[in-house]
Amino acid sequence: MDPTDLGSGAARATSDGASLPEPQSDPPFVLIEPLRRTAPLIFASPHSGRRYPAELLADARVSLISLRRSEDAYVDELFAGAAAHGAAVLSANIARAYVDLNRDPAELDPEMFEERLPHSPHANSARVQAGLGAIPRISGDGQTIYRRKLSLDEAERRINAVHRPYHALLQNLVAEIKEQFGCAVLIDCHSMPNNARGAHAPDVVLGDRFGASCHPSVTALAEATLRRLGYRVARNTPFAGGHTTQTYGRPAAHVHALQIEINRGLYVDERTLERTNGYTRVRADMTRLAEALSAAALHRSLA
Repeated sequence: MDPTDLGSGAARATSDGASLPEPQSDPPFVLIEPLRRTAPLIFASPHSGRRYPAELLADARVSLISLRRSEDAYVDELFAGAAAHGAAVLSANIARAYVDLNRDPAELDPEMFEERLPHSPHANSARVQAGLGAIPRISGDGQTIYRRKLSLDEAERRINAVHRPYHALLQNLVAEIKEQFGCAVLIDCHSMPNNARGAHAPDVVLGDRFGASCHPSVTALAEATLRRLGYRVARNTPFAGGHTTQTYGRPAAHVHALQIEINRGLYVDERTLERTNGYTRVRADMTRLAEALSAAALHRSLA
């Protein structure tokens, strides 16, 4: 697949599953709209894409399963039920290993490219140094992805085809919802590996950048709901929020962004990436979380 053929629009669907016609086919992300927006909520899943362009597979020195360990496996499915409660749901189709939508597009690793990169303070970020920039250098299990250095043109094509259109759509959604309700609440949905969190790993980590990206009432409601459903919940440690929460979370401007990380061990076999028996429960509970946030009439207290 040529990345220039990915299209610049999202597929749109309604919450009853009916597809709406789009001018571009095979889009890099999909937007599920509720039949009627009744809550100022957007659930976004930037790392759950499972499409691997042919050019990535041809240049990779690692197996497909190694690449897939970078995914937030099935997180798009876990939160899809939010549309039935009046929320918009935006999910990536293209794999994170191809381009990471939860990074600043300037977070590029100088060691990955043939040419010298333009100067940018983002090139020295901790995420780039860890091999997890906008074009990742390593896979989810820590292996180097590429057998060769890439050109800057390749990186720019990926960013132009996937990253910029995704964030253009997300910015528009935020603006539309804020105009309708007086506020917008963006829930950025992720998963975290179980084996990296230790013996007493939380089930869910909520990240609001230590209160900077989200009104405390939203974080508190999410935490209380998850605890009532039986989950062990932590805040901001070890994940306080990434590019999305940092970019969109502006509580003073009535735009709130909260990151949620779900322990993959609850619902997926991390070796095979197959869904386990816990998947059904987690999916139902994330729908209950969306229902609780929707029912709270957030626009009345946050606008």
